[in-house]
Amino acid sequence: MSKLVESIKKAVELVELKDGMTISFHHHMRNGDFVLNMVMEAIAELGIKDLTVNASSVFDVHEPIIGHIKNGVVTGIECNYMGAKVGKAICEGIMEKPVVFRTHGGRPSDMEKGTSVIDVAFIAAPTADDMGNCTGKVGKSACGSMGYAFADAMNAKKVVVITDNLVQYPLNDFSISEVYVDYVVAVDQIGDPKGIVSGTTKITRDPVGLKMASYAAKVIDASGLLKDGFSFQTGAGGATLATAKYVQDMMLERGIKGSYGMGGITKYMVEMLNNGCFQALLDVQCFDLDAVESIRSNPRHMEVSATHYAGVSGKSAGVDNLDVVLLGATQVDVDFNVNVHTDSNGYIMGGSGGHSDTAAGSKLAIIIAPLSRARLPLVVDRCLCTTTPGSTIDVVVTQRGIAVNTKYGKNKELKEKLIAAKLPVCEIEDLKAMAEELCGVPKAVKLTDKVVANILYRDGTLLDTIKAVK
Repeated sequence: MSKLVESIKKAVELVELKDGMTISFHHHMRNGDFVLNMVMEAIAELGIKDLTVNASSVFDVHEPIIGHIKNGVVTGIECNYMGAKVGKAICEGIMEKPVVFRTHGGRPSDMEKGTSVIDVAFIAAPTADDMGNCTGKVGKSACGSMGYAFADAMNAKKVVVITDNLVQYPLNDFSISEVYVDYVVAVDQIGDPKGIVSGTTKITRDPVGLKMASYAAKVIDASGLLKDGFSFQTGAGGATLATAKYVQDMMLERGIKGSYGMGGITKYMVEMLNNGCFQALLDVQCFDLDAVESIRSNPRHMEVSATHYAGVSGKSAGVDNLDVVLLGATQVDVDFNVNVHTDSNGYIMGGSGGHSDTAAGSKLAIIIAPLSRARLPLVVDRCLCTTTPGSTIDVVVTQRGIAVNTKYGKNKELKEKLIAAKLPVCEIEDLKAMAEELCGVPKAVKLTDKVVANILYRDGTLLDTIKAVK
């Protein structure tokens, strides 16, 4: 027996994809992914219309989906993140139905609860056998963890694995089991692994970024959380990576043994693991090729599903035990609400990902961002949209000052600790005034009444909407 079929088009026919169905994709190949575009091209050639694409993330490489929206093949998109190219088209009103934005934890939870139904999942697998056992750890297109694809494979009605490294059955050390897979397709290339590199993956040398990183590390230190058992998540940005380096230096100097690092993993987190700062890494996606190599070779670098990482449908998740998370922001308002969905002009260029999941679960959620970008202030009266509620944000760190969120009856003791540590603590309104002194008061963004996206919180409730730009 073999589940291998000769082409993507044949697999689409065999799963009996029909007009009006929902198909899903995962984003571990990130901006190097070829699979979504290949599948959509095959579907368009078959004349299938009115599909909803549920992709854990939509990157700039997926720009061809704009054409499929225009020709009626795609009429709905659900995702956790959307790059600027597709986001701009959405904000210009190209699609009638609003995009549905979820969080990285909310997406698998909605699948598991049955509130998000997937008819056919297409799994981009760097290595697979002809029965569908597959992994991202090895192969010419190795991406490392396939954590976001677990929910798709386990909950979709039909599952197609697409690979460019077909191996003899049975595949050793598989991530996703054949028991969930209906068909397997072998292609020449599922993507460019160089495209998995996310954002800035080098420590900043910019004096402003280094100053923010120094402040953020001192906040973590003053909080009292930096001790044995410490758990930590940071993203792939120059200032956050610099913060991680400062934290590592403190841990090594004091002999602090942390418990785990988590999230999208970079070489800097791998370095902290190898240097004994953590007992383990919980990895839902790899942000660079050093992380891919580590998850392949180090058993303490563990692949976890998105549900294990940040879901709300399980009995617990990694975010529930997280001490500190470092997060970015496009905008922060005076109530500490954070926007990472749109730029300051209202165009979609991001999404929650794990932003609101980790903010909700961690003991200390730190926003680290410059006071202004492109002459536009970070702190505003009201965010254009809310990605993460202010009630879950603890501290905002900029190069000019640090605001502690005491608006919700919390963090009073933390504020006193930061003042005692002689850090430049100020009010969020003070940061707003400083930003406006630098940039001036920004002009109001002109939006229409048309809702182009609905932002769902991690529990599936409607958190906010995004309006079309005039």
